[in-house]
Amino acid sequence: MMRISTKGRYALRIMLDLAQHDQTKPISLRGIADRQSITSKYMEGIMALLLRHDLLVSTRGKMGGYRLSRAPEDYTVYEILCAAEGELAPVHCLSLPENPCPMQTHCTTLPVWEGLEGVVRNYLQSVTLADVLRNGVSTEPCSPL
Repeated sequence: MMRISTKGRYALRIMLDLAQHDQTKPISLRGIADRQSITSKYMEGIMALLLRHDLLVSTRGKMGGYRLSRAPEDYTVYEILCAAEGELAPVHCLSLPENPCPMQTHCTTLPVWEGLEGVVRNYLQSVTLADVLRNGVSTEPCSPL
């Protein structure tokens, strides 16, 4: 089963939290952590990934924090999950730039995995942060299931 890790789910929750707040001033890490029930230590690693992919802007200092680098409608769920997770391929051979599998030329199941990857990618690329907010999806902490 393909699963999005806690890191990916938290990254999306963090981005939604930031999208719900004033984009003209930075939001503190502590504020996000408290609202989302995520430890600050764990969030620091996720924030570093989001910053590395230019999804956030950080400001240092007493009034520092984080804000989105662009409007919520300009982010897809796919790019957020990829920033946190890396590749979202359903099988290992599709997660690399070049498929190293010695069976790829005669693998009868490869088209199934490529099709699944395409469906997931297309769906997640079609959903923006603004869509999630508009559809009333809760950003309250959810169960670990």
